[in-house]
Amino acid sequence: MIPLSVLDLSPVPEGSDVGQALRNSLDLARHAEALGYRRYWMAEHHNMPGIASAATAVALAHVAAGTRSIRVGAGGIMLPNHAPLLIAEQFGTLAALHPGRVDLGLGRAPGSDQIAARAIRRSLAADVDDFPRDVMELISYFHPAEPGQALQAVPGAGLEVPIWILGSSTYGAQLAAALGLPYAFASHFAPSQMRDAMTLYREQFQPSAQLDAPYVMLGVNVFAADTDAEARRLFSSLQQAFLNLRSGRPGKLPPPVDGLDAQLDWRARAMLDSALACSIVGAPETVRRGLLGFADETGADELMVTAQIFDHAARLRSFEIVAEVRTVTHDPRD
Repeated sequence: MIPLSVLDLSPVPEGSDVGQALRNSLDLARHAEALGYRRYWMAEHHNMPGIASAATAVALAHVAAGTRSIRVGAGGIMLPNHAPLLIAEQFGTLAALHPGRVDLGLGRAPGSDQIAARAIRRSLAADVDDFPRDVMELISYFHPAEPGQALQAVPGAGLEVPIWILGSSTYGAQLAAALGLPYAFASHFAPSQMRDAMTLYREQFQPSAQLDAPYVMLGVNVFAADTDAEARRLFSSLQQAFLNLRSGRPGKLPPPVDGLDAQLDWRARAMLDSALACSIVGAPETVRRGLLGFADETGADELMVTAQIFDHAARLRSFEIVAEVRTVTHDPRD
C-alpha cells in the first residue's frame, strides 16, 4: 500500500469565514489521523479569499496542538517571502513543541498574485541563485550550534526538521536531487512537467545526511462519494474555483452545481482538463482503481491527497472513502 497524506488548503466556502475554515481543518486533521494518513500539510497562499492558511506556521500550530501522532507540515512555505532565520525559528518552535512530527516543505513561487507578492517582499527583484542559497541557509540553522556561534535559530538549532523541496517544474527537481532532499511535485494543479521532473530527480539524486535514496510525493485531487455522479458534483466546486482564479476573480469556494461541463466552452474545458489532469473523481471502486493506476503509472513513493469540497461533512467522507479503498489491492471482479 502506497502511503497517503493530506494537503489541506483550509478552504473557505461561500457563506462561511476563515475561523470556521480553520476549525474545519483541525477536524479534518483529527479525522485523517484516525484513518491512518501519514502526514497533514497546509500551504502558504496570500490574497485569496477562499484559502485560510496564509499564516501557515500559525495554522499548523493550531492543528498540531489538536492532534497526537500525525505528522504536520508546510506544503509549503514560499521561502522567497521570508527571511530563512524566521522560518527556522517558526518551525523550530513547532518541532520543540511536537518532537518528531514536523515537516517543512519549501517552494520558490510567491503563493499569490504580484500585488500581494510586492506587499510581502517590497521588491520583486531577485537573483536566480537566491532560492538555493536561502534553502542552504535555512538548513544550516537546524544544525547543532557551535561554541561561539554568533547567530542561532532559537528554537531551531539542533532540532530535526525534515526539509522537502516542492515544485511544479524541473527546477525544483534539480535542486532536490543536488541537495539529497525529498521532492514533492504539485501535480494536483500543474501536472505538465511531472514525469520529466520525476525522471530528472531520480537520475540526478545525490544521497545526503537526511536521505539516502530519492523519494517522490505527488499531489492528486481525489473527490470520493457514494456514487460517481455525486463525486462529479462535488468536484465542480474546485472546477469553478479554478476558472475564477485563472480569470482573475479569486473568491471563496463555490457551492457545487450539476452539469457544469455542459455549461463550459471548449477553452474552459481544455484548461480544466489540463490543469486538473491528476484528479480521481468517483465512487469507491472508481477511486480504488484510480489510485492504484496513478501509483503504478508514476511509481510515486507517496501520494498527497487534496480535496477542495464545499460541504465539510462531504469532505470528511471523501477522505474516509480513500482510506477505506487504499487497503483493497485487488477486486475479485478484476
